[in-house]
Amino acid sequence: MNYFELFNIPVSFDVDLSLLPQTYQQLQRLTHPDKFASGSEQEKLLAVQQNSQVNDAYSVLKSPLSRAEYLLSLRGIDLKHEQQTIKDSAFLMQQMEWREELADIAQRSDPLGALSSLEAEINQSIKSDLTKLRCFLKSTHDMAEQHAANIIRQLKFSYKMLSEIALKEDVLSDF
Repeated sequence: MNYFELFNIPVSFDVDLSLLPQTYQQLQRLTHPDKFASGSEQEKLLAVQQNSQVNDAYSVLKSPLSRAEYLLSLRGIDLKHEQQTIKDSAFLMQQMEWREELADIAQRSDPLGALSSLEAEINQSIKSDLTKLRCFLKSTHDMAEQHAANIIRQLKFSYKMLSEIALKEDVLSDF
């Protein structure tokens, strides 16, 4: 089942995020396994499967990165298990600079301030990449899907950096 169809929304990168939780709760009520506790084993199994699918769909649709990756999978481009590397040298240089800055942040006079500044820079990059991604996913140009795939790969690096920043912030805040 297509996640967009399950949630009865258009297949698009742009979704109404305010409606998703409401639809999710409705679908949860309809498919929750407890509702089928007195049913046959087959009904119970089907309820568990449907409920799991609702959970998976909600998780994918609420996240811009997962939603974009899912959209590409619907078009035949599966990025979930790939090991392809990014070839954009400017982006790779930016990643190296961010990693070096993160590694040296504890030596700064205001490490938490520097961390916040780095986080803001990466968030700005993510915002810019999401705007580009939106355009590529709307486009019918021959290479649009490949460009979208490359942006998704970059976004994965950027979100990973945000996770590493959060971990570093936890470490620095303990002192």
